[in-house]
Amino acid sequence: MRRYDLTAEIYNMRYAEEQAAKIEAALKILESLKVERNSLVLDDGCGTGLLFNYIADKAGMIVGLDISRKTLAEAKRCSEKFGNVHLVLADADYMPFKDAVFSHVFAITLIQNTPNPEKTLVEAIRVAGKGAVIVVTGLKKKFSLEFFEGLIRKLCLNVIEIRDGDESLKCYVAACTKI
Repeated sequence: MRRYDLTAEIYNMRYAEEQAAKIEAALKILESLKVERNSLVLDDGCGTGLLFNYIADKAGMIVGLDISRKTLAEAKRCSEKFGNVHLVLADADYMPFKDAVFSHVFAITLIQNTPNPEKTLVEAIRVAGKGAVIVVTGLKKKFSLEFFEGLIRKLCLNVIEIRDGDESLKCYVAACTKI
């Protein structure tokens, strides 16, 4: 939280291009499972809200959750042009949502920044509805492909695809559905 509070104002300048590559890779995988007007989307660890620009015009509602107040302030600026984005200050490991409410859960650049990635994903799965699309990325310098894929499969998700990516993509991108 402290690190993101300190870097919130310069985050997009430093990481927007890398984040865009992750988002675009995820959305390309999801071409057949698109975000639609009736979709209730969770951007888990939304950061400055970069995902909003890609899906807000398609989704029914987006909830952006982050633990950093300053990062959420940046996300608020990003979301002002959209009427369907709502922001929540909370810990991704203890989300204030009922079970099985979201049709799509995006956890982009999240799990490598949490104390227990498995616990974080279990919580994301808890709030995802049956058949929900779950997108997770994992930083290559933090996780091996074997560990990342093993974690996804251990949690009994139906894996659509795991992209290893090229050099421009510094992470693995997994698109799954909740069984």
